[in-house]
Amino acid sequence: MGSLTICDHPLIQHKLTHIRDKETNTKDFRELVDEVATLMAYEITRDIPLESVPVNTPVTEAVGKVISGRMLGLIPVLRAGLGMVDGMLKLIPAAKVGHIGLYRDPDTLIPAEYYVNLPADATQRMLIVIDPMLATGGSANAAIRTLKQRGCQQIKLMCLIAAPEGVAAVQKAHPDVDIFLAALDERLNEHGYIVPGLGDAGDRMYGTK
Repeated sequence: MGSLTICDHPLIQHKLTHIRDKETNTKDFRELVDEVATLMAYEITRDIPLESVPVNTPVTEAVGKVISGRMLGLIPVLRAGLGMVDGMLKLIPAAKVGHIGLYRDPDTLIPAEYYVNLPADATQRMLIVIDPMLATGGSANAAIRTLKQRGCQQIKLMCLIAAPEGVAAVQKAHPDVDIFLAALDERLNEHGYIVPGLGDAGDRMYGTK
């Protein structure tokens, strides 16, 4: 079973409280999401392997550590996932970025892809699927399935907040995928919204509601 990590650093929790606040305006919301993504990037990259390399300091020769081989790819789920990409690129600027666009079929209510654009070497990279909200798990599962169908095997999922129902759905469908959250909320309500949640991340990020 993939691991579930709650990134409970005080700075993340402080900023997440302001993200939840309905009085937070669009500009501040975007900036806070960007900042939390940067902080979460520390946690999600914690297990990247290192190798030793020689380095000449101003004083003497030494042995330092650098990231060993494993390349990263960031895969935001459109549109809300885009708001977390720049924050992660601040720490891992060499990561390549792909995109997955999903919409909910009005008849079946099942997520369907309308756009997929991945790095040419995606199968060789550790891919981080980025979606601020993990509610029912439908979109996350569809995005992960899309990657696996294209031969990608090293996948992690990064979300701001999640409902237990969404976490359970992803763990059942993709038990090999590690999940990283800033918070695990109480539940889904009858309309499929996360409680207490933060509203619709995309609408609040782009001022469309």
